[in-house]
Amino acid sequence: MSTLKAVFDGVIVKPIETEDTLYGNIIVPDVGKEKSNVAEVVAVGPGKPSLTGDKFIETTISVGDKVILPAMGPSKFDFQGEEYYICAENMVLGIIKD
Repeated sequence: MSTLKAVFDGVIVKPIETEDTLYGNIIVPDVGKEKSNVAEVVAVGPGKPSLTGDKFIETTISVGDKVILPAMGPSKFDFQGEEYYICAENMVLGIIKD
């Protein structure tokens, strides 16, 4: 079975689905709204060398973190019928802590 593994400072995330708004018994879908930029991290690379190459910079994001991504930038891809996004760690805008 295939698995996802991030390299360098890559972060692979799975979007967290937003629920439709419910008014009484009427479901109001979020048609016309942008998709949620909140996602759960499923794979993180180990890090990357510094610009000078004398140090190794480890990633600070962990698998299972909920993160906020920018609307533009991360690359979307399908893997085994599921939707994922991948980007460099420095593109992540924030981490949601419970």
